[in-house]
Amino acid sequence: MQIETYPDRELMQLQLANLLAGQLAETLRREGKATLAVPGGTTPGPVFDTLSGVDIDWANISVVPTDERWVDEDSDRSNTRLLRDRLLRGRAAAAQLIPLYAPGHDAPEEAVEALEQGLAPHLPISVLLLGMGEDMHTASLFPGGDRLEEALSATTRLILPMRAEGAGEPRVTLTAPVLRAAVRVHVMITGAEKRAAIEKAAGLPPMEAPIRAVLDQAVVHWAE
Repeated sequence: MQIETYPDRELMQLQLANLLAGQLAETLRREGKATLAVPGGTTPGPVFDTLSGVDIDWANISVVPTDERWVDEDSDRSNTRLLRDRLLRGRAAAAQLIPLYAPGHDAPEEAVEALEQGLAPHLPISVLLLGMGEDMHTASLFPGGDRLEEALSATTRLILPMRAEGAGEPRVTLTAPVLRAAVRVHVMITGAEKRAAIEKAAGLPPMEAPIRAVLDQAVVHWAE
């Protein structure tokens, strides 16, 4: 695990946005298209604000959330809403959003196969940004999640529904094999508690610390 430490959050957010943009631009030059996977939550918002104004070929970039709550897209709990409000605007409005939510379905199990079919052509992920909770979950791979063992296994499933005590609503999440297959993996965390948690996770099995599933290939970006 490689940890990059920054003197403050603002500098980390700016430098990380520039790093992601550079890696996307490199992928576009080499392959003509790229896929960016990003988390929800409040921490990455400023990164999205900067990234949305970067002058790269957004029309050939697909953006996918790493996970999604099974709520309407106008809900303030929706990761898709966050992406539309903070990332998919300005220059980045030209990017294609690959959804992990399907309106009109009461439960994710009803729509997961169709969502997988929509996602598959955009894999592998070119650039992956993850967050992590103090419980060491990432995406919606929660300790104690009802399908965590399957999601961490060598499954052929691209996404899975997930329910867990700490998750609130039912969710869908990219599985660990999809996350590990990303060409570049970044984890963004802030605060002393999460720094301690990710260092602890490095010595635990993924069933106890799901972030562990990607740590061997990840660059961790941290600021107090």
